Amino acid sequence: MDPYQATPGADLLTALHGKDVLLVFVESYGRVALDGPATVTTPVSAALTRAQSALSRGGWSSRSALLTSSTYGGLSWLAHSTLQSGLWVDDQQRYDDLVAGDRLTLSSAFRRAGWRTASVVPSDHGPWWVGSRFYRFDAMSDADDLGYTGPSFGYADVPDEFTLARLAQRELAPGHRPVMAEVDLVSSHGPWTPLPSLVPWAEATDSSVYAGMPAGQPSAAQIWPTPARVQASYGRSIAYSLDSLVAFVENAHDDNLVLVVLGDHQPASIVSGPHSDRDVPISIISHDPSVLDRIDGWGWQDGLRPTPEAPRWRMDQFRDRFLAAYR
Repeated sequence: MDPYQATPGADLLTALHGKDVLLVFVESYGRVALDGPATVTTPVSAALTRAQSALSRGGWSSRSALLTSSTYGGLSWLAHSTLQSGLWVDDQQRYDDLVAGDRLTLSSAFRRAGWRTASVVPSDHGPWWVGSRFYRFDAMSDADDLGYTGPSFGYADVPDEFTLARLAQRELAPGHRPVMAEVDLVSSHGPWTPLPSLVPWAEATDSSVYAGMPAGQPSAAQIWPTPARVQASYGRSIAYSLDSLVAFVENAHDDNLVLVVLGDHQPASIVSGPHSDRDVPISIISHDPSVLDRIDGWGWQDGLRPTPEAPRWRMDQFRDRFLAAYR
């Protein structure tokens, strides 16, 4: 039985009224990015250091921990639905059963409480009935809707920085209604080559600036016979996604932003190893200290880089704890 199914909107998420809340999944951002081999962690560590410094300068604070994902190496929608619904969704049948019902998700809870809700899923093309009928998003943007006409980068049709800049334009313009959005960043999806580079924020939605980036980069067929090359490229992809997020926070000029940033699952075993766990980092970032004060009892660590000693929850435990903290 869902303890929140019948909760009136007026009693949901009251501590976040007036905030723009973004649930940001960073594709394949697993624990290996923090404590794996140096070929992986070196670029990620540098990106986290840059991020921490930039956010601190801007008056932002963060708390971090670890979640155990319901999936590994792929099938991201299982993790997304697990976190959103508070139920353990670890195979396709459970997913199909879940989305056929009316379980309260985080996005539908925000909608019930008065937020405009949106999804930004640049890996999708065409109608997505699950988004409208199960997650109850008011607006949905896929790769076709974002208007990107530049080159693709491996799996990713749209670079993360472009995705985030377009989100800022469409959902965070002056005078906007408070929004809750799920944003899926996919530049860190395998095969992790070729990769985009960060561009000046003012140019981030100009597709032409990405035109020459894939040239000269190795193909997947060239790097995949060598695990160390795959690991290094994976690490650079996570660094790019993190750098894009910081650029977004710095340039959105929205002190009411609250970000829940997490990985969906560990990357494939060529990166994470043959006996890896399923843990992923999660961080809550806010400019308003009272937002983080609400989770003092969680014991999460300061900053963006959870250590092995950080609290570790199953991913399905997050929904209820979040709703309770911000009720």
